[in-house]
Amino acid sequence: MLLEPTRPWRRVVAEYLGSLLLAAIVIGSGIAAQNLSPHAIGLELLENAAATGVGLYFLIVTFGPISGAHFNPIISFVDALFAGISWRSAWGYLGAQLAGCVSGAVVANLMYSRTAVSLSTDHRGTLAHGFSEVIATAGLVLVVFALAKTQRSSLAPAAVGSYIACAYFFASSTSFANPAIVVGRMFSKSFAGIAPTSAPLFVGAEIVGGTVAVGLIKLLFGDLNARDASTVTVAHEARPSEEPV
Repeated sequence: MLLEPTRPWRRVVAEYLGSLLLAAIVIGSGIAAQNLSPHAIGLELLENAAATGVGLYFLIVTFGPISGAHFNPIISFVDALFAGISWRSAWGYLGAQLAGCVSGAVVANLMYSRTAVSLSTDHRGTLAHGFSEVIATAGLVLVVFALAKTQRSSLAPAAVGSYIACAYFFASSTSFANPAIVVGRMFSKSFAGIAPTSAPLFVGAEIVGGTVAVGLIKLLFGDLNARDASTVTVAHEARPSEEPV
């Protein structure tokens, strides 16, 4: 059952807090993995992936009924394309997601007694990394919208968490699949960071991945109606046009 519309400012706050916690989980678990398993990169990645996958589950469960728990501009703008949310909401989500991920990076750094802001020097700007981000992002969007189209959005917390944990390993980029996370991870010189010079490639590849996913969704499922799209990632508003002030 779809929920009654939530006030726009509450949805934006939910996206900010969810994005903050997501970035804090991704970066904080990366720093912890470095401390707990120094020089064991495979184990560090496993620890980072496990924390992120579990974290996504409870973040979607917690914030999904309020905002849909996108935490990702690609998901938000594809949702707006299918009329699941308004374009106005998508732009509001974008600002909240970017601010949240940057704030989450600062929180993670401070939790480990590091400088609040430290630019990453981890260069990931190869063509293989870019191609991996196209694949990882397209897969993520396809999973989310396939569940919405087939009225199985209740599975999204587990599906999204497990997909991202899996993609940490099958994608050479370790599957950022989220422009807001790319921006946030620039501000932590840690295992989970990305150098600012590599960020444009990742963001561009993620936009391409989202575009590819839209084509695949239409090919596989036809078009999504607004009611289906409004359940991405969790049912959170009855109609995109019904936005109380």
